[in-house]
Amino acid sequence: MSTLIPPRPLAPVSIFKMGAVGVLVLLLLIPLRMVRSVLSERLYRRDAAVAEIASIWGETQVVAGPIWVIPYRYTYKTWKEQMVAGRAERVEVAETAVGRAHFLPEAFQAEVQLDPEIRYRGIYRAVVYRGRVTLSGTFQPPSFHEWKIAPEDILWDDAHVWLHVADLRGTQGRLTLQWGSLDIPLRPSPRADAPGLEGRLALDSPPSAPMPFRLELTINGSGGLRIAPIGESSNVRMASTWPDPSFQGAFLPTEREVGPNGFRAAWSVSYYGRGYPQQWLEEPSGGNVRPLPPLRSGLLGVNLISLLDIYRLVERSLKYGVLVVALVFATFFLFERLARVRVHPLQYTLVGGALCLFYLGLLSMSELMPFGLAYLVSATAATALIGWYATAMLRSGRRSALLTAGLGVTYAFLYILLRQQDYSLLLGTVGLFIVLALIMAATRRVDWYAPPAPPHLP
Repeated sequence: MSTLIPPRPLAPVSIFKMGAVGVLVLLLLIPLRMVRSVLSERLYRRDAAVAEIASIWGETQVVAGPIWVIPYRYTYKTWKEQMVAGRAERVEVAETAVGRAHFLPEAFQAEVQLDPEIRYRGIYRAVVYRGRVTLSGTFQPPSFHEWKIAPEDILWDDAHVWLHVADLRGTQGRLTLQWGSLDIPLRPSPRADAPGLEGRLALDSPPSAPMPFRLELTINGSGGLRIAPIGESSNVRMASTWPDPSFQGAFLPTEREVGPNGFRAAWSVSYYGRGYPQQWLEEPSGGNVRPLPPLRSGLLGVNLISLLDIYRLVERSLKYGVLVVALVFATFFLFERLARVRVHPLQYTLVGGALCLFYLGLLSMSELMPFGLAYLVSATAATALIGWYATAMLRSGRRSALLTAGLGVTYAFLYILLRQQDYSLLLGTVGLFIVLALIMAATRRVDWYAPPAPPHLP
């Protein structure tokens, strides 16, 4: 008759050691959190430096226009207080005011060349650009028939062209609009509700033929550039030597070429999906109040970004900090169990400190040198320090070399994850699966219920 033999309880020493190692891993979250706070501070200072450069050089630029604006007189009814037979009564009266009719071009083309530059504020850098923008197209003769505005109420002599530029401080040189055979100088608009540039046309009579226009402007900006596709058919082309564009806005390019030497992109946009009409009225008084439409709702353009943002890469590496610490501590614990060596909790703490200093060194050196070189120096320093210390801890050069090689592979794999954008999660999952399989293979014959063997003396 067989009897059941109850399993031996886990040795108290092993339980205590596993618990102590787990507590140390949790305590090391404190220095990792401190490194993250230093990272946030440096990132804030970098953003402040970039904002200062942009405030001097030029903000993100938005170009919308030109728009043909033709004032007209209109009559509206309102209620006013009047004295009737010695009494104050509200009566309806007719008032005359001036409104504005806005017309967008039938055909619109924009040619943009962005020349990027790197500007520094201390150790921080910002990507800025000098853009050469050429706007051209054709306006059809404006028609007021659908609005039932009498020809004698149209103020042709006050007609002007309006152009919106987000940051006028970035404009370079004198701006002149070629309007047919005329050269119209552009000046800052006096309207507070429609900031931009204006050029007065001073027409003697309504035009009877399509009016071509052309405008060349050079603007300084930072971050990116947006163009409003204001034509019934709009064609926009952009080119730059910057290798990392991020296309933004309501429309993506119909054609694009991106390479290490720069990019070229082209948009072909119809006015149907733009979000605003081809012509509209603006009447400040009366019932038909319609200000400028939301031109920003249908922009297209590009941002000049830097894929190698060192602060984002350091932040991503910190997310793997606890995992790296846990893997290294698990390796030491396995050496204790399999190689019959003893590792004191203080020694675990010192190794954990070296692992945390890797991230601080990575942050500080990546601000002064390329990220890849900073990562190599920091990882080499941390690996060499831990490997040198492990030689005495594990009482064997071979074990220390094995640990050092494993830590080097871990840092190399982490670097690959940091440089991946789309497949980092997949690669990280595969890597963890391989590590878990190796640990299971190394411990599949270990009797965890057996008391720990006495330490091996060399």
